[in-house]
Amino acid sequence: MLSNTTIPPALRRKIDNELEAREFIKWVDQPIPRFFTASSIGAVLFGIPWTSFALFWTWGAAGFEFPDFREGVQPQYFFALFGVPFILIGLAMLSSPFWTWQASRETVYLVTDQRAISISGIRSTTIKSYLPHQLQEIYRREKANNIGDVIFWVRQWKDSDGDPRTEEVGFQDIRNPREVETLLKQLSLNHH
Repeated sequence: MLSNTTIPPALRRKIDNELEAREFIKWVDQPIPRFFTASSIGAVLFGIPWTSFALFWTWGAAGFEFPDFREGVQPQYFFALFGVPFILIGLAMLSSPFWTWQASRETVYLVTDQRAISISGIRSTTIKSYLPHQLQEIYRREKANNIGDVIFWVRQWKDSDGDPRTEEVGFQDIRNPREVETLLKQLSLNHH
């Protein structure tokens, strides 16, 4: 049950390098690239007032005028430079949908006869393998358009304040999550 998605050659090489000698792929696909996710929308909404205030503050620190270097560098120009890192942070928040979209284009998920694997990254590659005994709580979240998530492990911990935190580990924004859930359940059962 391989997907109809064409895996880019660079990701295909990463897959080939990861597979063991007698391991074969049962399913492989990439998440559907999206610009706007819950996290990127939150970053953009927070980034709008952040960037606006940073620009206004920097403009005010420069005396509400464009720098005129004909008279030399004025002291307020140095003070205005303190606003530049805050502007850059705001621009990073505003561009988060692009980075989210790009990250999903550089991610591939696969289920083999031995494990579930997630491969992601452009410059440095992160490979996460999940053996059958790690596939603990398999469930899916599905939308009406047959796209969804298959979660197979929930990580729980306490942060530095002692507040409980959870992270769902699995395959996000995939086509046919029901089929992938079935494959993962079979993999988990076959190795117990």
